[in-house]
Amino acid sequence: MGSKVAVLKTSPESVLKDYRRVMKKAEYKKYLPSSKDVILKLNLSWSLYFPACSTEPWQLDGVLRVLKGDKYSIIAVENKTVVTDPWKGAKQNKWIDILRKNNLTFRSLTNCDWIDYIPKHEMIAMYDIFPRGFKIPEIFIGRSVLHLPTMKTHGHTTMTGAMKNAFGGLLREHRHHSHKLIHEILVDLLQIQKEIHTGIFAVMDGTVAGDGAGPRTMTPKIKNYILASGDQVAIDAVAAKMMGFDPLKIPFIKIAHDRGLGMGDVDQIDIIGDDITNVNFHFHTEKSPVIYWDQMFRKGKLSFLEPIIFHTPIFKIPIFLSAFYHDFLWYPLVGKKHIKEFMKTDWGKLFKTY
Repeated sequence: MGSKVAVLKTSPESVLKDYRRVMKKAEYKKYLPSSKDVILKLNLSWSLYFPACSTEPWQLDGVLRVLKGDKYSIIAVENKTVVTDPWKGAKQNKWIDILRKNNLTFRSLTNCDWIDYIPKHEMIAMYDIFPRGFKIPEIFIGRSVLHLPTMKTHGHTTMTGAMKNAFGGLLREHRHHSHKLIHEILVDLLQIQKEIHTGIFAVMDGTVAGDGAGPRTMTPKIKNYILASGDQVAIDAVAAKMMGFDPLKIPFIKIAHDRGLGMGDVDQIDIIGDDITNVNFHFHTEKSPVIYWDQMFRKGKLSFLEPIIFHTPIFKIPIFLSAFYHDFLWYPLVGKKHIKEFMKTDWGKLFKTY
C-alpha cells in the first residue's frame, strides 16, 4: 500500500462526524483487521489537563464511535512515567467517562504483564540504552494498535506524533534514559511495532495544536485540523510540514524513511481530503528548563554527571524539580491563563460538555 495521509479541516460542531470521515479516507479497515483486538494507545503527556497536550476527549469520542460501530474489540491503555499518573490523567482529560459510555475500561500498563522481547530485526540504539535487554507489554503482541497523538512541538524531538506515542507504550517508566538517543529509539520502536502488531494506524488531533516548549509548557493555538494514516512516518511528516518544519531534517523521520519503515518525503505522500499546500503554522520548538537540563546532563557538557544524576537515588531530586516546575510553578502561573482563554473558545466549550 502506498503512503496515504488523510487531512480534514473541522469544527466543534462537526468534529465527531469528521473523525469518521478522516478515518475512512485513510482506509483504516485495511490496517486494522476486524478479527483482531485493537490496542487504543492514548497519549498522556501530563497528568493535568492542558490543551493540545494529551489525547483530547472529542478525539477519543470520535474514534470510539467508529470502532464500536464496526464491532471492534478495544483495549484502551496508557502508561506512566516518573512524573505522570495515568489514572489521574485519564480523569483530568475526560477519558474515563467516555470509555465508560462505550462499555470500556481504562487500563494502566503498569498493571499489565511485561515480558522480555528480543527483536527480529537489527536495532539501532535499544541495546545501547538497555544493554541487558528490555520488556514490552504482553497484551500488545498479536493485536493491532491505534495511536491517538496530538499535534505539538517537543523539546527532545522537534515535534511529536504517532511515532513518539509508541514510546509511552512499549517502554516502562525508566524510558527516560532513551532521551540520550531518542530519535534512534523511536525508529527502533517502530520496527518492533511492525514485528508484534497485526496492524498499525494513527489518528492525530490538531484542532488545538501546541507551539513552543512542548510537550507540556506550550502555547495552545486553534488550528482545526485532524489527520489519519496507516503510515506512522508519513502522518508525522505531514504534521511536521503543516507545523512549519522540514520533515526530513527531523532525525527520527529521516532515519525511519531511509530504513524503509515509512514515507518521510511529503512530496511522495498521497495527501487526501483538504488542500494543505499553503498551510504553515510557523511553529517554533523551544526547550523548557526541564528538557534543557535533561539534555545537558545526558549528552551535553555535563554528561559526565549522567551516571550520578540518573542512575542513583539522586534521581529523585530531578523528579521532584520537574514536578514542582510543571505542576506548582508553570501550570498555576502561566498554564491556567492559557486554559482560561482556551475555555472561552468553541473548543473549550466543547471540552466542558464532557
